[in-house]
Parts: sequence; C-alpha cells; structure tokens
Amino acid sequence: MGKKILFYFTLFLFVLAICLNADKFDYDLWARLIAGMGVVDGGHVLKADFLSYTPVHVWYDHEWGSGVVFYLFLKYFGPFSLIILEWLLYSGIFVVISRIIKIREQASPYNILFYIFPIMALVENFNNPVRCHLFSFFLFTLFIYFLEYARKRGKNFGLWLIPPIVIIWTNTHGGVVSGIGLLLMYAVGEFLNRKPFKKYLITFAVSAPLTLINPWGFDYVKFLLMANTMKRPDIIEWWGIFSKFHMFKQIMFKLFMLGVIVIEGAKFVKISKTAENLKTWYKNLDKTKIILLLSTAYLAVKHVKLLPFFVITGTIFGYEDFFKLIKNSKLPKIKEGIIYTAILVISLLPLCVKKYKIPLNTSVYPVKEVEFIKINNLKGNILANFGLGSFVSYKLYPNNLIFMDGRYEEVYFDYMVPLLKKFCLVLPGWYEIYEKFPPDIILIEDVYPVFAALDKSEEWVKVYKGEHFGVFVPRTKVKKSYKLPPDDRNYYLKTLFDTDIKFEK
Repeated sequence: MGKKILFYFTLFLFVLAICLNADKFDYDLWARLIAGMGVVDGGHVLKADFLSYTPVHVWYDHEWGSGVVFYLFLKYFGPFSLIILEWLLYSGIFVVISRIIKIREQASPYNILFYIFPIMALVENFNNPVRCHLFSFFLFTLFIYFLEYARKRGKNFGLWLIPPIVIIWTNTHGGVVSGIGLLLMYAVGEFLNRKPFKKYLITFAVSAPLTLINPWGFDYVKFLLMANTMKRPDIIEWWGIFSKFHMFKQIMFKLFMLGVIVIEGAKFVKISKTAENLKTWYKNLDKTKIILLLSTAYLAVKHVKLLPFFVITGTIFGYEDFFKLIKNSKLPKIKEGIIYTAILVISLLPLCVKKYKIPLNTSVYPVKEVEFIKINNLKGNILANFGLGSFVSYKLYPNNLIFMDGRYEEVYFDYMVPLLKKFCLVLPGWYEIYEKFPPDIILIEDVYPVFAALDKSEEWVKVYKGEHFGVFVPRTKVKKSYKLPPDDRNYYLKTLFDTDIKFEK
C-alpha cells in the first residue's frame, strides 16, 4: 500500500509540474469557449457560424461538449482551472493505464521510471491547456480498461458501460470513432486468438448506432466519417512524424516508439525460440495486442496529432513485456528510492520557487495587437491567419468578423486554407484573397513573406507593430493618431478571458 501511494503521489506531482509549465493556451480554445457559452448561457448548441465574414456551411461542432466543460470551469473556477482540468485528465490517463497493467499482469504496475518516458513523449506536442483531444485520449484508455477486464478476467460489466459512454463521447469530441474502432479491433483480434469475440461485436452493434444521438443526427455521423478521412496537407499537426518539418522533432516520442519496438521485437524472438512449430508460434501470439500496436503505430507515424494513441497502447503492452523480459533482475530498493527522490525533487523544486500564473505568450498570440484594434475602435472584417482567428473573434466580436479560424472542416469550405496559404507565402495569385473576400484590417505574423509585401504596399499601411505581429489598414482609412496599448503584462493577464460576446436564453 505504501508503494502504491508513493507511486500515485509522484505521478500526480510530476504531471502537475509539466502542466504548469505550459507557455500558451491552445489556439482553438477560444472557439470552444464561445461554443460552450452558447450552450450554458444561451441554452442551445450553436449550429450556425456568426463569427466569420466569409462563406460557411452548417457548423458541425464535434467538440461542443468539450466547450461546455471548458466554459463551466472558466465561469465558476477561473482561468487557472483549465490547467487543473488538463492535469486531471492527463493524470487520469496514466492512472487507468496502471490499472490495465494490473489487470493484465496481476503484478505491480508501480515502477515509476517506466512511466516517465511516455509522459514526456506526450508533452512534446500536447501540453497546451487544455485541448479537446484529451477527452478522447482519456476515454480511449478507459475503453481499453473495460475491454481488457472482459478479456482477461471474463467479467463483462465494463462492456455495459461502453454504450452510454459512446453517447457522451460522441458529443464531446469526434475522436469517438477511435472508441468504435477499438471494439472492432478487439472482435477481430479475439476471433484470431480463437477466444470469445461475439461480446465485442454485440457491444459494437449496440454502440455504433448511438453516435446518431447528437444535435445534428445522421448528418453529423456523415461529417465525422468525412472529417476522419480527409487530407489536411496545410495543417502541421496532421503531418507525419518523419515529414521534413517533424524529422528532428518529437524526439522523446521517437525514442519511446523505438523502445517499444525493441521490447516487442525481443518478445517476438522469445516466442519464436520457444515455439515447437509454426502453428504453436502463431497460437502463442496475442493477435489483439498486435492489432492495437500496429494500428496506433500507423496513426502516430501518419499524423503527429494522433501519436498519443500509440503512447497509450505502447505503455500498456510495453510495460508488461519489458518486465517479463527482465523478471529475473529485480531493481534494488536503494536504486528505486533514488529514482523516486530524483523525480520528486524535479517536480517539487519548480513548484516551490516559481510563481505560476495562467500562460500568456505574446510571441505566439497577438495580445497587444488585438488590444490596439479594440482601443482604437477599428471596426470591420479582419484577415488573420486561421490559427489566430479564434482568439481574434473571442476578443473583438461583434465589432470585427474574421476570415476563418481553426474550426477548419467544421465550418469552412475546402478552398479557404489554400487561399490563405497562398496569401501568407505570397505565391502566384496571392492577391486573389482581396478580390474574393476584401478585408478592412489585416493582422499578420512578421515571419510570413506577405508582411514585407504589405509593408512595401501603397495600398496598405502598418499602423502598429508588436512583438511578432503587425496591424495593417487601407491607406485611405489611416487616422492621424492612434492610442497605444498598455505594456503592463498584468493588465493582459487580468483581461485575457474578457469578451463582449453574450448569449441570452
């Protein structure tokens, strides 16, 4: 019992220290808060966009439930609670993983050192408090717990919980398709293992139709299928981990993946050596485990955004197989004590010496630039990069509408991101965006070629330049003088979540 308490205390503390070091909120958080506000304060799910000046279709908000949770936390517990929510979900994933390991191995799942690597593997691309995807990754882990309990213990109580959770998951995040996919993978895997598999098919047959219980009905299910199969060549987090951009990034994850490959390869060789013949060798393989590892590894390699699925399955099965391989060499207690002490010191030291506030990163967020637009009452349509659009809407609506934001396929048409990319990079025909969707204000990062092009333009004038962003207005609308935004960082910390958007029931 003492080791168990020490393990979870250390795990929670380590994850908390990581979460508190996030340097910015996710770009899409602001649209999620608006969606949650619509439900909580307005009394209905938002199905039509009102933030953009460009053409839009029905707003299929596959994350509206997440927005409700975020807004409730913000409304009743304040901005810092969003970091606490991330910590709870993040920790919950690894708590459930430890319980799965216990079910599978019926041995100690409390070797803390093994968990450090997968935790760090997730941190590299997932520590922006708080993202909707966390709900999917947590529920994905919970589903494996229910499925492994049924598989290893023969008790199916967890399978009865899956259908109602599918309804919640469907309305929280579009990642529900991963949960439905899990049921099929277990059915196929157990069929190949020649073990009872019908219960997984029945659970699938009951759960899949429940995705229809959502504010849009069948149209939403069609949207989910489209969204989960569409290509996103212009979205960095949908690129592969070995793409040119990510080749020398995600190092911790790549080391973790390599470690899992080595562990499972060694296990594979061991099975091969002990098998009497090919038939015995095939029988000794856990086909369900192989299907899960290969499927999630493929997703991770294909899309950086989906690598947590492999971290989860790799931790569950890699832990078990690693300690089976080294079962004859136990870790001395003195070394284990050193490891716990080191992790606790690493976690506690920053908590003791650093004052933590909500993250405010003016190098990635146009905080001062947006304040400039607001205090100078610059009204009209704003052309900004789609990653910034959500924040601009949250702070400046209803005086300003945006070109687009990170809701991407939820709201906008396919041609809009390529059009914006052509503008930002000053590719041939970059001026087309003015002709189709003329803006009144341009808010753009100074790293893009279009910044220099606008700066040299006779039509546009840079009226304010902050740390990394510039505000441009047409020369014909330039005023003689402008108010400058304050430099006081505390002012922006206090007002970061202020908005003029209101909903009434």
